Amino acid sequence: MLTMPPPSRMYQALLDRDASFDGVFYVAVKTTRIFCRPTCPARKPKRENVEYFAEPREAVYAGYRACKRCRPLDRIQQMPDWVRTAVEMAEALPEDRVTEQQLRDLEISPERLRRWFQAHYGMSFQSFQRGLRLGQAFDQLRRGQSVLEATADSGFRSTSGFREAFQRSFGGPPSATGGPIFAMRWIETPLGAMVAVADENSLYLLEFADRPMLATQMKTLQKRYGCSVAPGLNDVLRTTEEELQSYFAGTLQEFSVPLDTKGTDFQVAVWARLKLIPYGQTLSYGQMAKDLDRVDAQRAVGKANGDNRIAIIIPCHRVVRSDGSLCGYGGGLWRKKRLIELEQGQATLL
Repeated sequence: MLTMPPPSRMYQALLDRDASFDGVFYVAVKTTRIFCRPTCPARKPKRENVEYFAEPREAVYAGYRACKRCRPLDRIQQMPDWVRTAVEMAEALPEDRVTEQQLRDLEISPERLRRWFQAHYGMSFQSFQRGLRLGQAFDQLRRGQSVLEATADSGFRSTSGFREAFQRSFGGPPSATGGPIFAMRWIETPLGAMVAVADENSLYLLEFADRPMLATQMKTLQKRYGCSVAPGLNDVLRTTEEELQSYFAGTLQEFSVPLDTKGTDFQVAVWARLKLIPYGQTLSYGQMAKDLDRVDAQRAVGKANGDNRIAIIIPCHRVVRSDGSLCGYGGGLWRKKRLIELEQGQATLL
């Protein structure tokens, strides 16, 4: 039996049409005898008229019919082809805006694209393009171009507009740049969207997008590396996305993507020990403390686990209490349980 979020959290996700819960649970309406995805555009039922299921087959066995609008019997929805087309066009030429007319020429509705980006990423497609342009401009400034040159090359119409956008996104004027820029990408998974941050050499952050500590993790990352973050794509992010897909499909047990895990000596030691926990197995906080020759440091081990910036790949979800019960996972205990169930062959997520 798969563990789901609390009913109150699921009902709120249903009201919000929260795309990060698509595939995490299915909601059935007692009055209509129909079950849906949490993102279904249909009118939302009253709390007392719904029940929840971890998998579509459970709803079917309970006598519910699949909704014809959101099609819950289909595979978990990934980025639709029409959205991917628009994203690839924006990424191929970040200095050029993809106009509404260009989208319509490809039979893509700008309004529908905007709604999809807002629902899945909390930003408009226009904001996504602006982030790409800023990322390119940041790199050009770091390489020695003037603000005027960076403004022209990155597609901004004026230096004042560029400066305002730059200040809002990076927290400083263009003249203050000097550190590296890391690329950020949203990655869809069966357990909700994740945020990945990497440069051309290493992955620095991988977290669930709804984790409360994500903003703090991002600030820590920027402080430790003296970097700024903007939307982008590189080979490390491509590898991360591909390997995550294979992991959730149950066909990959060891990740090959290169990691950069700067931290305190104790944090680095804890994270290194986490990577030694075999796929499908768990380890107690107490045993981890013993392995690190810090018998009385179970609480410190737990805090270092919570400070881990690279979820799943550095498998802090494999650490449990001495009695085997679950606790302490930044992405939510329901995700921790499902990850362990996946690795132990008790569940399939794709």
